[in-house]
Amino acid sequence: MGGPPYDCLANPLGAVRLTFEKAIWSESETPPIHPSAFNGKDWGALELFRHFLFQGSGLSQVPILNPKTLRWVQPNSLVRYRGMIQDMLGNEFYAGAYKDGNLWRTNKFMDVSQYPMGSSPDMCIWERRLLYCVPVPGQSSWTEPSSEMEPNWSSQTREKRRRMDDEDDDPMDLVPDDEIKSSPITKKMREDGLPSPSQSMDAKTTSSSSITSTFQSVDKDNLPCLVKIYDSPESELKLNDVFEFIGVLTFDSELAVEKDDNDDLSNSFYDDALVHLPPNKVPRLHCLIHRKLAVQDFLPGSPIIEPKPHLVKETREALFRHLTAVLGNDEVAAHFVLLHLLSKVHARVDDVAVGKLSLNLTGLNKESVSVFGTRLSDTFKNLLPFTNCMPLTLEYLNTASLAPKKDYQANRLVPGVLQLPEGSHLMVDETQLESGSLNSTGIENTKLLKNLIEFQKVEYDFQYYKVEMATDVQLLIFSEGKSNIVPADVIVPFQPSCLESTEIPVAEALEAWRWYLATVRSLPHSIGSEIQKVVEDDLVAARQTDRSLGSRDFSRWLTMARLISSSFGETSLSKEHWEMVKEMERLRRERLK
Repeated sequence: MGGPPYDCLANPLGAVRLTFEKAIWSESETPPIHPSAFNGKDWGALELFRHFLFQGSGLSQVPILNPKTLRWVQPNSLVRYRGMIQDMLGNEFYAGAYKDGNLWRTNKFMDVSQYPMGSSPDMCIWERRLLYCVPVPGQSSWTEPSSEMEPNWSSQTREKRRRMDDEDDDPMDLVPDDEIKSSPITKKMREDGLPSPSQSMDAKTTSSSSITSTFQSVDKDNLPCLVKIYDSPESELKLNDVFEFIGVLTFDSELAVEKDDNDDLSNSFYDDALVHLPPNKVPRLHCLIHRKLAVQDFLPGSPIIEPKPHLVKETREALFRHLTAVLGNDEVAAHFVLLHLLSKVHARVDDVAVGKLSLNLTGLNKESVSVFGTRLSDTFKNLLPFTNCMPLTLEYLNTASLAPKKDYQANRLVPGVLQLPEGSHLMVDETQLESGSLNSTGIENTKLLKNLIEFQKVEYDFQYYKVEMATDVQLLIFSEGKSNIVPADVIVPFQPSCLESTEIPVAEALEAWRWYLATVRSLPHSIGSEIQKVVEDDLVAARQTDRSLGSRDFSRWLTMARLISSSFGETSLSKEHWEMVKEMERLRRERLK
């Protein structure tokens, strides 16, 4: 006989409950398994959701949580949230399983207890991690999937959910710290000389009241999310990584926060800041499954296409023509911008970030930047998933918070402008910078920018010490002369021949260019023994001709060689492409004379 069907989309908590009961009352186990044997780990629920999402084509039915979908998505239903891990709030303890009469029940993936827990000593205290996630900084609008329409759940599904809701009420709230301290199980642990859950939690997380003040109101264009992680090692989720979290949404804009007067664990709502986050209301997502996202994952509806050379060459040529038009028919600048857009950090050798190619377009002033800078900014927003702009004025340098800083009073990592995920693009406009004095903040910000562009690292300020965090950000600088504040790998004097650019790419072309930029930058690369000998001979000859050339120049040439090969869809360097590197360098150096 089959049991009731699992409604993973509309009633995921029901599916969790049924799998829990099935695991407890396993036919092979008599008497039933004690929940402490699970120790908070998965008992089979995750496999059910994986099958629904990835084998049963259920992923496309799960709405992506954003300010628009939040208007109609149902609490306690299955949702997806895409965002960057901005802060890690530590761990929290919760009553994961408890006995209701003769029945064991679970509160995993929940915030509010389904049934009164009372003061029964039969309770399992489990642990989960808290991540504060935000939309990816500078995320382009084209990466956002269309999610205006509410899922068309069948009337049968809706009726089944109503029946389950009548049975289950609301899901469980987090057990507050002060309630844990005064609960019978905690008192018993203290009497036995064991550390209480609240004592362990105090060592890992901040007090509720201090965290509350740092969460900000949700605006219509920005939706943060408090993600609760189960069944995952810490090494899988890192600061600044971009993830898609799939789990149970708990959010109630009208939730009344009340505190019960008794000292026992109960079914009441409690004023716990980690969960309720006062009336500004950050939604909470109890994560069932998560996956790290790459740039390709933000290409809407694009099929996976093998980057075959002939297809790549056609796309490259079209994109190059477009960049040339945007840059006022300056083909040299267009070539370097194309390579710049394909650059990424492939490896790190000591302090060297191999693969980066920052670019400084010189010869620009306030007037020309208002034309060409705006064009490039619009172009990048149409092509790249994450783009950011920085107006480098004296006032900005002296006042901006570029590096994330630890606020120990709130126990939160206050975000900075340079807290960006891998694959981000940053345009720096230095044309508005005027003479003046830098204060201590300005001097520190200048050091941060130089450290970023040279080593692809950002120093996070923890007040008593600093931590260098590796990153991978493409930097493009506009300036009148060579930038001394943000010294780039390549300096190209900008020489447009016309101001007008009437080319407006069609949607199909934009989709092809996005796929091209996201795909070919990750191609492998090698240099054969024959071409390697040619390269070595050319480097020696270049050094003999110009003694000013050094290891940085040669390293840049090799990076350009890799990027040119990749731009044509090739995985090994050819003599033709090496000659292109030399010609591009010749044209660039002529402009520098």
